[in-house]
Amino acid sequence: MARLKPWEVSDELWAVIEPLLPKVERRTRYPGRKRLDDRRVLQGVLFVLHTGISWGHLPQELGFGSGMTCWRRLAQWHEAGVWQRLHEVLLARLRAADALDFSRAAVDSSHVRAFKRGPKTGRSPVDRGRAGSKHHLITDANGVPLAFTLTGGNRNDITQLIPLLEAVPPVRGKRGRPRQRPDVVLAGRGYDHDKYRRLVRDLGIRPVIARRNTGHGSGLGVHRWVVERAFALLHQFRRLRIRWEIRDDIHEALLSLGCSLICWRRLSSFL
Repeated sequence: MARLKPWEVSDELWAVIEPLLPKVERRTRYPGRKRLDDRRVLQGVLFVLHTGISWGHLPQELGFGSGMTCWRRLAQWHEAGVWQRLHEVLLARLRAADALDFSRAAVDSSHVRAFKRGPKTGRSPVDRGRAGSKHHLITDANGVPLAFTLTGGNRNDITQLIPLLEAVPPVRGKRGRPRQRPDVVLAGRGYDHDKYRRLVRDLGIRPVIARRNTGHGSGLGVHRWVVERAFALLHQFRRLRIRWEIRDDIHEALLSLGCSLICWRRLSSFL
């Protein structure tokens, strides 16, 4: 069997995604041009995500359709909540396979340049005041992405601690109530604030946050490295290394799709 290219959608993955896509009935009167197949369009989106190529330069000879078609379909699917539901479905399957570990979670952020600016960008203090955005991520103990947020590059990491914890969806996959809260959340010195420790405890989660002005070697790095690995995997998608999208919802759609693909790879290793 020929090996699939990274942007090609396997039959197994398509069987998960297809039921989540909104059904569009073709008009009987003045039907116009036939709608391009959703699977081909999705592969065009994945081609952009993997290669980082601009939408306008998407090679049509590969059968993906125009870049604008792929861009528009991505926006429509994101607005319909397809990527969020896909992420939740994959998390549920991972939990059913005992591949999710809620005993602890790790949070961190990563800064990316935003050359075209737009909503959720800001002057970054770590990039000479240039416009940028931050990817904030929370993972389980194995480094599986549970949720993310997108902010301007000038936002303090600690402001996203509670939003990240609240963004984790209820994860099904086993009998009983869905699991949503980890037992412990691990964070670095950038999240050191007693107010937020209290807010985390109010959610029923024990905060383990490194203190500022203390020596390195606290031992948290033994467990927190998984979120750094998750960022490395996420930024293997070249379109996420730099924010080229002016619209924040398009960049969030690509982020959500990237997190889902990481979950799918993790699930595939257990199948």
